[in-house]
Amino acid sequence: MRLDDGGLLAALHEGIFQQPLWHGFLDKLRAHSGARYVSLAFRPIDEDAIVELYAGPAMPPHLDRLFLEKYGQRDPLPYREMRPARIYTLDELLNPHDPVQRAYRDEFLHGLGVINIRSVRVTEPSGVDAWLTCAGDRNIGSAVSALLTALAPHLRIALQSLVTLERERFRSSVTSDAFGRLNFGWLTLDARCRIIDMTPHVEQLFQRTTILRRGRYDRLTPASPEMDRTLTALVKSYAETGEGRPRAFSLSRDPWMDMLVTPVHNRFASPHSKPVAIAYLSGDRWSHADRCEQLADLFGLLPSEARLAWAIASGFSIQEAAAELGITVETARNYSKKVYAKTGARGQAELVRNILTSVLSIAGNA
Repeated sequence: MRLDDGGLLAALHEGIFQQPLWHGFLDKLRAHSGARYVSLAFRPIDEDAIVELYAGPAMPPHLDRLFLEKYGQRDPLPYREMRPARIYTLDELLNPHDPVQRAYRDEFLHGLGVINIRSVRVTEPSGVDAWLTCAGDRNIGSAVSALLTALAPHLRIALQSLVTLERERFRSSVTSDAFGRLNFGWLTLDARCRIIDMTPHVEQLFQRTTILRRGRYDRLTPASPEMDRTLTALVKSYAETGEGRPRAFSLSRDPWMDMLVTPVHNRFASPHSKPVAIAYLSGDRWSHADRCEQLADLFGLLPSEARLAWAIASGFSIQEAAAELGITVETARNYSKKVYAKTGARGQAELVRNILTSVLSIAGNA
């Protein structure tokens, strides 16, 4: 049997992107080897559970059930004792003195039409184990052994790719969650300001605000026409020169939302178009009124005191906060004394720190 017949290798490496995993490869290997059943089992790193994938006719449920009821286990063969890259036959895996293993062969495997198997164990460098098995009649012999021997190093590479992919997915998930808690996101743009890629939080932003929107042809469109023109010209200049200074935009003050647009220097391949700019978005999901209400609940402040506390936390001085709220400076000072007492702050800097490090930072990302 030639290894490359029937696209086996391509199916093996494409299988890490399929759901269920490797189903195309297992179907091809079954047809290629003439096996009645083909299975691929693997043990993820740091886990005891085995993931089992197979190709072949549906297993008669009564056989599996009867064996489980009688012996309390599904497959008693000693797969964990197999040496990596060595091909094993059924007789080599069976202990003739073990009644459960003999019963597994006679009552279960023979009932499925399986007389022999060829099985190989592969160990990926990080510690993931996999077992690839062809099971069937007497045709499962030396040719299938040679095929599995040739497939083993490629299966090791495919496993390593799967482990790397899953680790990157986990890191991406953790990073995405961290961005969500910070209410931070990004999106990439092509030369026409069309969105190429973005974090889920930006999609959520489009759904809950009109500050920015996904316009026609997936174009990033600010609500302000002037800002739209400025952004378009900036991205166009990045596309033409490949460089330029980052530009900050204040999108909204209530709720607060800012955007920083920078050129993309490491342009990765894209099936549609090349990104020339990346826009970073940061802000708050809640309005000032919402924040004041949350402050009142958290520290037992009156609404007027909460409004002053949030103004101070937003960077206003007492004088600026008084003007912003339409009260006298003396009234603002009286409110501030009550705010300090209720929040336990000993000054303006500590008040800001207490508010910005309180559970309000979590509430903003719930």
